[in-house]
Amino acid sequence: MVRHRRTTLEDVARAAGVGVATVDRVLNARARVAPETAAQVMAAAEATGYHGKAILKRRIAELAPACRFGFLLQKEGKWVYQRLAEQLRNATLARKDVRADPLFSFVGSLSADRLAEEITRLGSEVDALAIVSVEHPAVNAAVDECASRGVAVYALLSPISAKGLAGYIGMDGLQAGRTAGWAMSRLARPGGDIGVLLGSQRYLGQLANERGFRDAMSRYAPDRVLRESLIYLDDEAVALEAAQELLARSGDLAGIYHSGGGVGGVAQALEASGRAGEITYICHSRSPESEAALRSGVADIVISGSFSQMAQNVTACMAQSVSVGRPVPPPKPERFELLTTENL
Repeated sequence: MVRHRRTTLEDVARAAGVGVATVDRVLNARARVAPETAAQVMAAAEATGYHGKAILKRRIAELAPACRFGFLLQKEGKWVYQRLAEQLRNATLARKDVRADPLFSFVGSLSADRLAEEITRLGSEVDALAIVSVEHPAVNAAVDECASRGVAVYALLSPISAKGLAGYIGMDGLQAGRTAGWAMSRLARPGGDIGVLLGSQRYLGQLANERGFRDAMSRYAPDRVLRESLIYLDDEAVALEAAQELLARSGDLAGIYHSGGGVGGVAQALEASGRAGEITYICHSRSPESEAALRSGVADIVISGSFSQMAQNVTACMAQSVSVGRPVPPPKPERFELLTTENL
């Protein structure tokens, strides 16, 4: 029987491109070395099959910097934020490059002062921060103050214009809106008007959606009448009222483009009107309400990103920022998918 030779420190040193003494210091915790060198040695030890895997895994965990990730989200009771929080928590705890604890805060209103206050408070307790926020000078000032203290801040779902922002992680709003316009120009019955519902002008992402939608409609359906956008404060009850008002204003409505939350309210208004199915309805974000609207035939297309992918991307950026000591910009805008009743 052939017996395989046990991997030695010399083998690990050759694979890592360092001296044996350095390998000994890392694997046996005899002295501190640079984090990059330690990671290099750990990777070589694992690749060469160095014995003592339990000890090796423990040493890898010990070398990963300990930190806290902060997440500032909107209304805690809403499914979208519960789901996003779940994905952010899972992604944070699953990271191997850092030992991160997630810290969450939920703000139940769009008050810029309240958001700014919470950004400042949470930013003082964490090493990196991700926020869902409206655009406002007070919010931007709070983000800039966090950045001045070395806390990398990322915007989720909707961008903001703070100079100190490390980056935005989410869909390209213009592209998503243009996609909605392209689809509406092909699905809506000929001749009728197109209505637009906008959750809040203070979310730059929703404004980008609206702009992209109108740009695409002017290109693909220049003869269509696009009605002025109705703003409903991103609240489901108000969304119901806004949709009812839109339906009452036009007996010849052929389509509704909806950028914002409260899909359940709009679906309810369409069903009650008896015109669901004849009016093309395109909205954003996968949720139990939007899925139900698709299955019932009230909604035609839901434009949605992936909370799982967003969580992976933002926690990767936060971990790298903590490790290198400076903000790491995010990757390109995230891809989105078009959901219909056929691909739920």
